[in-house]
Amino acid sequence: MIRHKYSKIEDQFLIDNVKGITLKELTERFNNKFNMKLSESAISNRKAKLNIQSGIVGGQFVKGQTPFNKGKKWNEYMSPEGQAKSRKTTFKKGNIPQNRRPIGSERVDKDGYILIKIQDDHKKKNWNTKHRYLYEQIHGKIPKGYKVIFADGNNRNFDLSNLIMVSNAEELIMNQRKLIKENAEYTKIGVNIAKLLNKAKTGRENKYERL
Repeated sequence: MIRHKYSKIEDQFLIDNVKGITLKELTERFNNKFNMKLSESAISNRKAKLNIQSGIVGGQFVKGQTPFNKGKKWNEYMSPEGQAKSRKTTFKKGNIPQNRRPIGSERVDKDGYILIKIQDDHKKKNWNTKHRYLYEQIHGKIPKGYKVIFADGNNRNFDLSNLIMVSNAEELIMNQRKLIKENAEYTKIGVNIAKLLNKAKTGRENKYERL
């Protein structure tokens, strides 16, 4: 296999275009520019020889690096053919991405809780934990400083009788005194104990008595 001998113009092209793009993109751009069929490994070796880097790690742009195309128009760094290809995949305002999940979709979060999609276009507010969502459909919005727990400890049991609202302070007491049980009825007794202990400590009653 004959090794390609790079010209000064080709090397300069790599230097000018390497920033902010993947090896695959750089290879395609190089081959289109000079009508060649070099492999990604060949371009990678030449990058190493020239001691140049894209600024991309694991497919993401490294913080602190300036994208090569910042402030530039497409025709300043992309061929007409490349512009045509990019327009086919560029997201247009008003279009709905094909991978957008519909409202009502469910997924599991990192803590093992089921999340349900309740709306679109509100970023992190698009999703809510399913047990909170179901509880609020019946009882209304959960006040600040309160949460819903599973009476039997099973976070897949969404029966409304298994969902109990407690304050953060009451949950802390229940955890400290091991009042959360696998038996739902025992946990509900534990909730009442936590309410009494918290009242004795603070001198205030819990004004939200929903079980």
